[in-house]
Amino acid sequence: MKFIAAVGHIFLMFLAAVGRLAVFIAFIFKALFSTKFYFKQLFQQIWQIGYNSLPVIGMTAIFTGAVLALQSYTGFSRFNASNSIASVVVLSITRELGPVLAGLMLAGRVGAAIAAEIGTMKVTEQLDALSTLNTDPFKYLVLPRVLAGVLTLPLLVIVADIIGVFGGYLVSVYKLDFNSYSYLKSTFEYLQTPDVTSGLIKAAFFGFIVTTMGCYHGYNSARGAQGVGLATTSAVVTASILILLSNYMITGILFGK
Repeated sequence: MKFIAAVGHIFLMFLAAVGRLAVFIAFIFKALFSTKFYFKQLFQQIWQIGYNSLPVIGMTAIFTGAVLALQSYTGFSRFNASNSIASVVVLSITRELGPVLAGLMLAGRVGAAIAAEIGTMKVTEQLDALSTLNTDPFKYLVLPRVLAGVLTLPLLVIVADIIGVFGGYLVSVYKLDFNSYSYLKSTFEYLQTPDVTSGLIKAAFFGFIVTTMGCYHGYNSARGAQGVGLATTSAVVTASILILLSNYMITGILFGK
């Protein structure tokens, strides 16, 4: 009975956490349809979340494309299928690796920063001060960050796709001695519009997940430095897990039979 009680307690805690998260998301959508909107905060978050994340996402993308080309050549050369490397690189980057890796990098960089910032504001009672000044924290802090994540991550994924394919091109042409024209021709022949749009749809969902998890854990952090640190860790971990889980679900919806 003790084992059953422990399992039941964990399950009830899980349901309570899901309920709190659902209420938090409901407040975000409520703030979205409110009359007052802080455009200055939105533009600041677009700059911080989007533009400042370009270096890390660009570096991740170019080396991912380069390694993917090398690994594909190592495997395909055994079956005399080296000509398929261009198609494998472009499809892997645009469909999966581009949005997933960009989302994970954003979770590590932006999700942790958002959780730490809002958690510190809660510990120092700045959230209470905003409410005292008749400023809704959801409208002023949460909503601009969530919208910025949803708007900027698809743009970052477009950049990551281009850089990642370019990284595969550099390795294939200058290291593996592929013909430049043939490689580019194969890349554009196999690339179709749904391949790119599916990655952008995923990126929008991932941007929502990363920023929502950062805001949620920061908003519900415990008091003290330890509570802020735990909220930061929880934001990155939960966002990363949800990105991988939702990636499978979205892929099944878009490409499953």
